[in-house]
Amino acid sequence: MTAEEYNIAGVVALLCDVCGREIVGKPHHVIIEGAKMTTCAGCARLGSSEWRPETRRLSRSLRAEPRITSKPRRAMMKDLREDMTITENFGSIVREARRRLNITQEDLGRKIGEKVSVIKKIESGKVMPNERVARKLERSLGIRLIVPLVEPEVPSAPHVSRGVTLGEIAYLKNARRRQLQDEGDNS
Repeated sequence: MTAEEYNIAGVVALLCDVCGREIVGKPHHVIIEGAKMTTCAGCARLGSSEWRPETRRLSRSLRAEPRITSKPRRAMMKDLREDMTITENFGSIVREARRRLNITQEDLGRKIGEKVSVIKKIESGKVMPNERVARKLERSLGIRLIVPLVEPEVPSAPHVSRGVTLGEIAYLKNARRRQLQDEGDNS
């Protein structure tokens, strides 16, 4: 499908390829300047002709078997908890652990089910692993990458008595001026 889809509270909505708004009603499949686009009714008039999206039916032998995982996929893809973080020197930790176990980047990639390019980028520090990849690296290499987030202690400033501010002086002068005017008016 060429139009973007987004998910809000389990409802998948189709977005117009031209204006980006949610498509309400039937989507229109039009060709605009040679590009096949799925649009809303308002943007469909920009197209020169209609096209029909192909529906693919896979034979039973070509269908992917459902993946059996211990956790729902949504839970595996979420970001780290707010109180956890990836250690700063994750790249060197992964590289040293891999070398200590005497395995190649290719072997590590196969072992955890990730591409070699991902392993190389993690080891060089160019890419920070997400929680799912970090957990797989921790299990396979026997290392610790996800650590509790420790906020640095901010030393509290010693209590210093502050002087009078300009705003306070102006307020006092205005109050004194009003008091003098009131006394003059009462006589």
